[in-house]
Amino acid sequence: MTRIVASLVRAQPVPFLLNILRWLLVAIPATWTNSWLSYIQNKLALAYRTRLTREIMQQYLGDDQDKQDLKRFSTHLAALYANVAKPVLDMILYNYQLSQNVGAEGLVLLTIAVQSSAALLRALTPPFGLYTALSAQLSGNLRHTHSRVVEFSEEIAFFGGEHTEKMLVEREYAGLVQHESQVLKKAWWHGCVEEGIIKWLWGSFGLSICAIPIFFKLPGIYKIDLGFITNRRLLLSASDAFGRVMYSYKELAELAGYTARVSELLETMADVRKGKFEKALVSSASTEEHAKVLRGRGIIIESDEIQFENVPIVTPNGDILIRSLSFYVKPGEHLLIVGPNGCGKSSLFRILGGLWPVYGGIVRKPPASQFILIPQRPYLSLGTLRDQVIYPHGKEDMEARGVTDADLLAVLSLVHMDNVVEREGGWEAARDWRESLSGGDQQKIAWARLFYHKPKYAVLDEATSLVPPEMEGMMMDHATRLGITLLTVSHRPSLWKYHSMILQYDGQGGYVFTKLDADKRLALQQEKETLEAKLIEVPKMQARLAELQALRRGEATGKL
Repeated sequence: MTRIVASLVRAQPVPFLLNILRWLLVAIPATWTNSWLSYIQNKLALAYRTRLTREIMQQYLGDDQDKQDLKRFSTHLAALYANVAKPVLDMILYNYQLSQNVGAEGLVLLTIAVQSSAALLRALTPPFGLYTALSAQLSGNLRHTHSRVVEFSEEIAFFGGEHTEKMLVEREYAGLVQHESQVLKKAWWHGCVEEGIIKWLWGSFGLSICAIPIFFKLPGIYKIDLGFITNRRLLLSASDAFGRVMYSYKELAELAGYTARVSELLETMADVRKGKFEKALVSSASTEEHAKVLRGRGIIIESDEIQFENVPIVTPNGDILIRSLSFYVKPGEHLLIVGPNGCGKSSLFRILGGLWPVYGGIVRKPPASQFILIPQRPYLSLGTLRDQVIYPHGKEDMEARGVTDADLLAVLSLVHMDNVVEREGGWEAARDWRESLSGGDQQKIAWARLFYHKPKYAVLDEATSLVPPEMEGMMMDHATRLGITLLTVSHRPSLWKYHSMILQYDGQGGYVFTKLDADKRLALQQEKETLEAKLIEVPKMQARLAELQALRRGEATGKL
């Protein structure tokens, strides 16, 4: 470029055209290099994201916000070279050439002025890294709130809660908009200061340095016009490199924010693996007795049987539902679990499944792989009809077990769902099964899944609430024939006869564990319902008695 300018200033057309040709030849490798750098940067971002995703997915499936944080972190990390290393290298090269033209003294003066103004700019720069992390958190909260509306849209519509849900979504959105507006305002005035310093103040410093050869005749300098043009071009390039370095400060601040988010996720997963549980606790958790329970850790022993010895049932927020639970279930002894809501029925299952920690006592249980959970609203995955029955297995896993589609059809026939294969278009049919199947059919599919896997234990949480009583009995009997021990949460008296043990919570931290005499309990239940019905009639009888007594007193008074 210097030769082109020189030939132009000297009015030499042939050297000018030759220099243009050389410049175009240089453009070929230059454009290839720039495109290659962009390609490598994108490949690096993809590689960072892939490795981080694999590392995290081995420990935690994560949610949409985690994936967005990983994507932004990987993109900003891969852009580190383009944002920092390349501008620094350009700055060194341009400043070296500039020093050859204007002298080292001028470059020292320029460096002092630039460093002073850069320090001022850093002092005036807002904490963009903190703002970035907070923006990611607020965006995640908004997406989570909206996804809940989508997931529970029918329930919300039935309750007429659209105005409440709209208020919640608008509240999250308003918080995000308010934060982004504040950041934009600070970025606006920071941009004004930044451009004023980088473009105009540094430009005036540079022009002053370029004027040195004009006002002070330095030896070894080219013709003044050409030297000024060359120095000005070097100055613009160096200033651009300086500017990119300073602009990269915001990129680094954003990278720091995303790094903090990813680091927090990794540290949290490490704490979980170490058994370190820190969470928001209920106010009663601060008492010494309560805190002592939360500091404790129980012992888990793998066994074919289920036995709890003095195990406290503690919720994630530190609320102790039962201080010491002890019971024993042998294979083949079906256990019925009853009690009011919030007393710890589902909490027991989470401990058996390894989802909650054991804060004390001894737990003997099979590994979590020997349990299958059937909730009131079963989980149906994305995939084919076959996938719903064999979940979490794939077709290859099914075939490796020697199971065919005909075997699956026989399993579906046990729950009177064999017609669904033809109705839905075959085993390969893919649907949103939560929308395609009724609640009762979803529960039947979950039972078919149980019969396919044949685990040692099945956890049934109101798993037959939407199926007819005769189908309920058939499924319970078949599970027993397969050797599956049932742990059932249900308030339906029709299920009592299928269980031999009962664990009854009183809702006040107490419980009773004993053998279940279904006939006797059913007779007592019927007697209780009869007495309750009679008690309901007592106020009416008392009111009628009072009316009759008043009439009798009135007749007696009339006779007198």
